[in-house]
Amino acid sequence: MPRDTRELAGAWTRFQRHSFRSPSPDLAPYVDHYWAASWDYDEPYRQLIVPYPNVHLIFQDGGAKVQGVRSGHQIRVLEGTNGVFGVTFRPGGFRPFLRASVSTITDRSVDAGQVFPGDLPDPPEVATVEDFLRARFPGADTGAERAMEAVATIAAAPEVTRVGTLARRLGSGVRELQRLFAEHVGIGPKWVIRRYRLHEVTERLARGTPIDWAGLAAELGYADQAHFVRDFKDMFGESPTWYAARY
Repeated sequence: MPRDTRELAGAWTRFQRHSFRSPSPDLAPYVDHYWAASWDYDEPYRQLIVPYPNVHLIFQDGGAKVQGVRSGHQIRVLEGTNGVFGVTFRPGGFRPFLRASVSTITDRSVDAGQVFPGDLPDPPEVATVEDFLRARFPGADTGAERAMEAVATIAAAPEVTRVGTLARRLGSGVRELQRLFAEHVGIGPKWVIRRYRLHEVTERLARGTPIDWAGLAAELGYADQAHFVRDFKDMFGESPTWYAARY
């Protein structure tokens, strides 16, 4: 099947609009950002959605859902004219709102009413959603803070390619980290490390940086290029070179 040209060389920007807002200071420890997306397609478009270790609260068509961390990529079909408003929580930052292990919603979407009682914000925009979250915030969670620190360490340290390395850096045990991530992030530390290292690859692709694939695989801690390519395809659903064409 021929490739949809609307996904090549940034052509999607002609059909979609995206905007982002930072949270207020009191919610910033838990909320990463707010976002809005709209689209206009005469013909259905298969949108690739790559995973991150974030939980989302998504408002669309008068309803809302909580999207747990996805362990792999998704394809969502966009058609017609529509839009969504979303809240992206920091990795580890949704546990105080959920009041249960975040792993219970991994790879799942649940109706927002199961997590947040009461009426939905109307209209769903930054001011109304922030008031909605403040009214339902149960208080600080030290485990969530530790999980957020661990994920921030992964994001800031490209040399962290193994869970053992992360554990030593944080003064923790590997099993303790695994329990912490399951409870507060929703997915294991090995997956999170892999995701952030592969994010660095996509940033280089976006900049158009020439890449020595074998050298990059070694830099990211892979035994060989084949293992790197397999991990990339598992995460993004495409080979690195196929994905690069999107830029």
